[in-house]
Amino acid sequence: MSENTLSTTEHSRDSAGLRYVYPVVSRRAGGVSIGINLNPNNACNWRCIYCQVPDLTRGTAPPIDLVLLEKELSGFLRELQHGDFMQRVPPEARRINDIALSGNGEPTSAQEFAEVIEVIAQHKPAELKLVLITNGSLMQRENVQQGLRRMAQLNGEVWFKLDRASEAGMALVNDTKMTMDKVRHNLATAIDCCPNTWLQTCWFALDGVPPSAQDEADYLDFLEDSSRNGHEPRGVLLYGLARPSLQAEAPRLSALQGGALQIFADRIRELGVEVRIST
Repeated sequence: MSENTLSTTEHSRDSAGLRYVYPVVSRRAGGVSIGINLNPNNACNWRCIYCQVPDLTRGTAPPIDLVLLEKELSGFLRELQHGDFMQRVPPEARRINDIALSGNGEPTSAQEFAEVIEVIAQHKPAELKLVLITNGSLMQRENVQQGLRRMAQLNGEVWFKLDRASEAGMALVNDTKMTMDKVRHNLATAIDCCPNTWLQTCWFALDGVPPSAQDEADYLDFLEDSSRNGHEPRGVLLYGLARPSLQAEAPRLSALQGGALQIFADRIRELGVEVRIST
């Protein structure tokens, strides 16, 4: 393995030299996250304009080599626990925080998603958190629901993407035609299968213009509606732009200024919803 020091701004999927498993020094987690990339083909069914994946294409995860995944995960866990890999990590982050299904596309698009969760279950230390970072678009699939129910038994947590809470906003930011009714239904399904489900929201300026008052109102209305219907998420993971986008819109994106992220977080908290911020 390379001797290069890892940092919160370097999330290369190749830093461990493996196909599926990679380390991340997570600014949100405050430690080392063991990433599982089920989309080594850089294919996703969405195209978020802030996405940092190079050569992103529309598509789905390729067939997963479960034997190789198990070999990589078990070997990398041993390396983190007993090898010298942690010497590449800043001293303040030398702990294993979680195993996170994220990577270079939508992880639930893998046909073997439920089997992947079982592979993780065989090797994950009981106290270690298991996180799924998802756009939530494929919750109708039985193999996804099966995987989420298993995650709930494994100290599992779902981070369900909601960057804008209107169809126009999602079309602009996520380049998807998902309807809000579908988003609501999918979030309810995720919460039913894995109650520890959070919304993850990227809040940023486009062409120098921050999200509008209507964007904020739509988001707050979505949270209130979810609560009324008995499917309130555990909270909101609110974050800004940390690394440059690799999409065509990159020059148009910028971080919010003047405490705008905190102001929006406070409005969410007024609804009684927990918010965790990372900039």
